[in-house]
Amino acid sequence: MSDQVNRFLGDSPGRTLVKLVIVSLVVGFVMKFFGWRPLDFFYGVRRFLLDLWHSGFAALGEFGDYALIGATIVIPIFIILRLFNYRS
Repeated sequence: MSDQVNRFLGDSPGRTLVKLVIVSLVVGFVMKFFGWRPLDFFYGVRRFLLDLWHSGFAALGEFGDYALIGATIVIPIFIILRLFNYRS
């Protein structure tokens, strides 16, 4: 079990936790320096997707709509299946 956890995390849980804390501090410092907030990224991605939906997919017609609707189901299922079948 320990080997599987280490393989999934890429290192021991303790070292992974330390790395995540250090990276979180660096990212937090950079975000604070530039005055960014986490919700700014969420709203930016949301605004981008809405703009893409209103302008980009209108040009593609129904094909783009079908691809996007299908991807909202297929991609999460693919990720979940990959996590359940993880054996590397």
